[in-house]
Parts: sequence; structure tokens; C-alpha cells
Amino acid sequence: MLKNFIEQSPIAIVKLDAEGNIIEANQSFHTLTQKTVGSLPLPFLNIISASKKQESEPVLKKALEGQLPATAQIFEMTFPNNAEVIISCYFSNIEEAGSKSKLLLHLIDVTEQKNLELRFSHSQKMQAVGQLAGGVAHDFNNLLTAMIGFCDLLLMRHPAGDQSFADIMQIKQNANRAANLVRQLLAFSRRQTLQPKVLDLTDVLAELSNLIRRLIGENIELKMTHGRDIGNVRADQGQLEQVLINLAVNARDAMHSGGTLTIQSSTKVIDKDHPLPKDLIAPAEEDSVIPAGNYILVEVIDTGSGIPKSILQKIFEPFFSTKPVGSGTGLGLSTVYGIIKQSGGYVYVSSKPDAGTNFSLFFPSVQAEATAVTESEAAEKTASVDLTGTGTILLVEDETPVRIFAARALRNKGYTILEADCAETAINLMQQHGKEVEAIVTDVIMPGMNGPTMIDQITKEYPNVKVIFISGYAEDIFVNNYGTERSFNFLAKPFTLKQLASKIKEVTG
Repeated sequence: MLKNFIEQSPIAIVKLDAEGNIIEANQSFHTLTQKTVGSLPLPFLNIISASKKQESEPVLKKALEGQLPATAQIFEMTFPNNAEVIISCYFSNIEEAGSKSKLLLHLIDVTEQKNLELRFSHSQKMQAVGQLAGGVAHDFNNLLTAMIGFCDLLLMRHPAGDQSFADIMQIKQNANRAANLVRQLLAFSRRQTLQPKVLDLTDVLAELSNLIRRLIGENIELKMTHGRDIGNVRADQGQLEQVLINLAVNARDAMHSGGTLTIQSSTKVIDKDHPLPKDLIAPAEEDSVIPAGNYILVEVIDTGSGIPKSILQKIFEPFFSTKPVGSGTGLGLSTVYGIIKQSGGYVYVSSKPDAGTNFSLFFPSVQAEATAVTESEAAEKTASVDLTGTGTILLVEDETPVRIFAARALRNKGYTILEADCAETAINLMQQHGKEVEAIVTDVIMPGMNGPTMIDQITKEYPNVKVIFISGYAEDIFVNNYGTERSFNFLAKPFTLKQLASKIKEVTG
């Protein structure tokens, strides 16, 4: 009777003799090994892959000699013909009359459990490094705000033609380059300040084609195919271009002997009747299911060396790179992932060794904005506005260099400035000068009370005071914490003197 239960068990079970040979096995065992095990008896160690055999042999020997507690998990194993299946092996002793003790082994497939553990570990690592990168970038944005700001103040005293003008411009330009690097860190941590707008994706790809052709070299052919009437996406154009350039450079590096890089766009409907293709691999478990809806799909396809299946799940990890030391940081694809996620999109990859790689970017389709204003029109409008003013501004900033620069810049424009280095000081100043204050410019993150909490207290007594939040983090991160039920204005760090004065003028009218 018991033998029948063992035979019908969904768990693979084998019996070993005293020498470690398989003498009996149930049907689940043969199914698990894909029926590759020949006639019995057979040494159990023969079915273990070479990479696991060395560590498994002494443990099995101890179990056969009765030196291990019964029902213990003795080792994990994989099969020579299928190293991707991970088996957890448990044992118990069998005493049969007139014979040496035997082992009953239970082989449980724990592949999915191990994969989930790896994904969870990967997710935690991405989150931890992302928080670190976001914190470092936030602090750098404070430093860069001061550097760029004081350069602007110096340029007011040393205009073009002055012997110091070129040196000051060099400092400012390098500070702006540093700001771009910080944006990459924030993109990786999904905390960068985006300026999303409705874009015609076909136009973006067309404008980028010449740059990509120069980047990939003459031995690689570029094919660009645009779908008809694919619609619009909402994204930050600069960050979207960075995504495509990163993917194009990676494709180039995978085609050492030349090949073809194809970038194509199309519309895609995702629903229960049209699910994601099964060969697309998500960077994280949370992205394995994409919400139903209308999407614009951008595919970046190369004919290069491909990516081994064993590392496909790792390529979006921070600092993971298959390139030699000194040839890459390993932040490229993790930055791509951060930008796509923060833009509300999804990225997937499929690849086969020696058959190329396909990165698939899904963006929610949006309607065009009828009242869109071009950047050139906005720039002309800003340039023509008189940025001077006479109101009283309360400036709350714990970073001394940033506060000094902002206060001097606004005083130069004619404003009366009240300075506070923390929320508590700002509240005291409002108690003394509240009726005079036209607007409050405040940092979001400060020691002690933060900016939003301070504003909540102040607006109870002064509900009409205008507020401008400044932060080294993204506006959408701030909105998620602060909420949308109250109106506010936001200025991302690092900002220039002109941007600060423009924002004040815009808010105070």
C-alpha cells in the first residue's frame, strides 16, 4: 500500500542502497529528470551535474553512514542535462530486516523559489543603491546650485570682454556638465527632475538618426522604420534621447565585425487577448505584467553577439557590465530602466547568443496638446520679461551657500529678502513680518521640520501667501509626498540666477 502512495507522489522519490546506488524510483523522478535516467541500479552521484558533485559526495557519504540527523536537507543539486533546474534533496533512513540500512531521498524542485529569492535580492539591491545614488545626487545639486549661482553673480561684474569672463564661463560650463552627470544618477535612482511634454515620437527618432549614425560607425548599417500614425508619447525629450543613445552604443559594442542596427516604432495594444510576447524578459518582477492599454512600441534591434540567458536577468543591475574594466560603468542599462520607469513606460529584452538582441520600449499613447508652446516661443517670452521686483520674499534654505547666492541674486533684482536657515526660524520671521511677505521660497528637505510641514503651519494664518518649493529631487517625487490638493510652484536644483528670478516674477506677477 505504502509503495503505491510513493509511486503516485508528486514529489520525486528514490531509494538508495548502502553503496549509494539508485535501486528504485517513482514516476515523478523520471519526469523530473526528463526520462534521461537509464536502467537501475545507477550511482546517485551520476545524475548530479559536475559543478555540484564535488560538494554533494561527502554529504551523501555521511548520510549513508548514519552521521546526519534524519529528514535533514542534505544538499542542493542540478542535473547534467538541465543545469537550470535546482533540486533540494532531503533524506530519511530505511531499516529493512536482514539488510543494510538504505536511504529514501526526496527531490524537490525549488527552481522557482530560488529565482524569486534572486529577484527579491536584486530588487532590494536596486532600491538600496538607488537610494544611495539619489541622496548623493541631491547633495551634489545643492553644491552645483551654489557654484552656478555665484558664477552668474560674477558674470554681472565681469561681462563679455572682461579678462575674467572666459574663466568664469569655463567654471559655469563645467558645473553644467557636472549637473548632467548628476541627472544620470537621479535617472538611475528614478528621482531625476523630468520636464515631460507631449512628443511626436517619429520626429524625435528622425532628429536623432544622424547622431546615432555617427556613433555606431561606418561598418554598421542603421535602419529606421517608423509606423504610420503611431501617435504621441509624454516624456522628457533629452532623457528619451539618452535612452536611445545608450541602447545604440550598447548595440554597436555587441557588433564587433559590423552588422545592422534597426530602430522601429509601431502601435501595440495590450489586453487579455493580446498579452506580452513570452520571450520578453522584464528587468524586475514588478514589470512582468503590463497594464492593458494602447502603447507605442520602440524596438532597438541588433545583429550582434547576443546576451547569454544566464545573465539576461542581471543586465539592468547597477554596475553590472560585460565590458572589460575601464570600458563602461555598468550604469547604462540601469539608467535606461530608471528613465523609462519614471516616464511611465516599460522596457523588456529578448536575446539569443549569436542571434542579436531586441530591447522593447513600451510608452503609453497620449493625445497631442492643442495649446502647446514651442521652446523658442517660451524662451523669447522669458527673455522679454522684466525680472526686477519690489516685494518681500522669505527665503528658507539650510544650505548656506545656496541661501547666500539666492538672497544676493534677488536683492539685486530689487526684492526685500528675509533669510531663514530652518523652518523654525522661518515661522518666527512670519510671526514678525507675515503681513509684508508676498512669497516664500523654501527648500523641501531640511533638518528638523521639512518645508511642506512648515508651509502647512504658516498657511493656517496666512492662507494667501504664495509658495515656491526648491529641491534637488524631482517634482513628481515631491508631489507624491506632498499631495496635489494644494497649489504650489516648484523649481528644481541646480537653477541659475535667471531661472530663480523668472520663477519669482511668474509667481508674484
